[in-house]
Amino acid sequence: MEKELLYPVMNQYRFDQKLDGLWDFQFDEAAQGDAQGWPENGLSAAIQMPVPASFNDFFTDKASREYTGDFWYAKRVFVLSTLKGRTIALRFGAATHRAVVYVNGQEIRRHEGGFLPFTADITAEVKFDQENLVVVKLNNELHRDALPAGDTTVLKNGKKMAKPFFDFYNYSGLNRSVHLLALPQDRVTDYTVTTSLVGQTAHVAYRVTTSQATAQVTVTLQDVDGTVVATGHGRQGDLVVDQPHLWNVRAAYLYTLHIQLTTADQVVDEYHDQIGLRTVKIEGHQILVNGKPVYLKGFGRHEDSIYAGRAFDLNVEKRDFELMKWMGANSFRTSHYPYDEEVYRFADREGFLIIDEVPAVGFKMAAASFLGGLDQSFFDGDWTTALYQKHLDQITDMIHRDKNHPSVLAWSLLNEPDTSSKSAVPYFEKLFHDTKDLDPDQRPRTFTLNEDDTFETSYCKQFPDFYLLNRYPGWYHKWGYEISDGEAGLRAELDQWQASDIDKPVVFSEFGADTEPGLHKLPSVMWSEEYQIELLQMFDRVFDSYDFIRGEQPWNLADFQTVEGNMRVNGNKKGLFTRDRQPKAAAFYLRQRWHQIHNDFKN
Repeated sequence: MEKELLYPVMNQYRFDQKLDGLWDFQFDEAAQGDAQGWPENGLSAAIQMPVPASFNDFFTDKASREYTGDFWYAKRVFVLSTLKGRTIALRFGAATHRAVVYVNGQEIRRHEGGFLPFTADITAEVKFDQENLVVVKLNNELHRDALPAGDTTVLKNGKKMAKPFFDFYNYSGLNRSVHLLALPQDRVTDYTVTTSLVGQTAHVAYRVTTSQATAQVTVTLQDVDGTVVATGHGRQGDLVVDQPHLWNVRAAYLYTLHIQLTTADQVVDEYHDQIGLRTVKIEGHQILVNGKPVYLKGFGRHEDSIYAGRAFDLNVEKRDFELMKWMGANSFRTSHYPYDEEVYRFADREGFLIIDEVPAVGFKMAAASFLGGLDQSFFDGDWTTALYQKHLDQITDMIHRDKNHPSVLAWSLLNEPDTSSKSAVPYFEKLFHDTKDLDPDQRPRTFTLNEDDTFETSYCKQFPDFYLLNRYPGWYHKWGYEISDGEAGLRAELDQWQASDIDKPVVFSEFGADTEPGLHKLPSVMWSEEYQIELLQMFDRVFDSYDFIRGEQPWNLADFQTVEGNMRVNGNKKGLFTRDRQPKAAAFYLRQRWHQIHNDFKN
């Protein structure tokens, strides 16, 4: 579990240098890098690899693209002597899926989990005013006791192969930026803010954590004009803001929080961040932001782009937000893993709501059977004991990292787990119990229910604060001319929800049809652009028929890469946009619908 996950800032007390660019890179199929002295001497036959990036799509041979096993990165980093006296650290935005960090031949730390940041304190090993050898050994194998879940098999030719239990490509590498940090010995290590509204006043409760207990803490809050609107003293307190500008959906307003540490009247550290004042609550079947109902319009998404794979690309992210704004969207889910921190900062500024999801995907063997799984309950496996701690650790780090973002509406703890077996219940009971108090803001917690996990079959409906339904009538079943039966079946299930004593919001978090751009057919057939529109129209009729449905997030914003298979033609084509972010015909249809639906639709 990470203790310091603050977003890096640069000021007179904090040094931040991105180490992005070309790194040395080498596969280690025989796992001999340690024995051959790569941590001490560097890689023996390196090529150059961009960071941040997934390594896979740069290669033209299939063995390299599909490589599974150990692989290494190395870079020589010059550290100035002006940084002496501070804590020197390397911060990795993500390393897929497990990493060992070495500096000048010494192992510094290990980390598992490919979608959240971690920091390696290198103070004891760093050499000033000279180059330091940074080496990282990564491993991208999939296992059932790890997140995301899958298997790793060995082909007859001796090559390892990843067999994911999830439907997106296992892009691997240093997918996010690497930072060299120099931080004060006495420093801010974390902060938390929560907002409550009383009449025309906002109360911002804050808590500041520091590395040492000696310094004095001063906290100020500034509006967009730089005017100080509230001040607090001490490691915890209450900032009172009269006539606050609230952060609202698609109408964001951000204050700047300044934290200053002083010792003997000398400033020893400063940290600043932007925050939004808003409240989130589930009340009956309504989702409330600042006490007002909101209807979610948006997407499931993937961090996925041509060439760079799962790597964060500021250009792609800017384009995606502009597309979502053009569509009239107001939300998205970080399917199926926490995204790069820049994504949340975009959402904070643009007023988008985020359902933040941990990479607990593939926890359903039957649904993954076409990808290599088995037709059995995932939670019957003996791997769940080891899996649980990794699962809880990553939820803890996700909430720790993202808790102060006003854009984060809710936490999604799993995607499409097997809940149609009673064996899932003890796991869910423990998970929801152990995560209850992790978020100081007490946002709602949820998970997605797969097609097999219906109102009748799911044993875990009691756990989420609201429901996310992934439903695919018209595509995976009752397709083509049978789509009318698919609509009837969907309505039959929703009638059961409506007739029950459950009074919680339902958000459709996945629905859609694979569509080949440019394929037209009259009358429609599956894969045509006409059929994608017809399927969306069917779902929209259903959504508008039930008051407890409080959101629609079709799958997916854009086409994305998956493993090879006879169900996929070069990836998942359910995007409203192509992989290079151009609209399909359905995007224009859905844009027209969403621009006619206000954020408080069904108020």
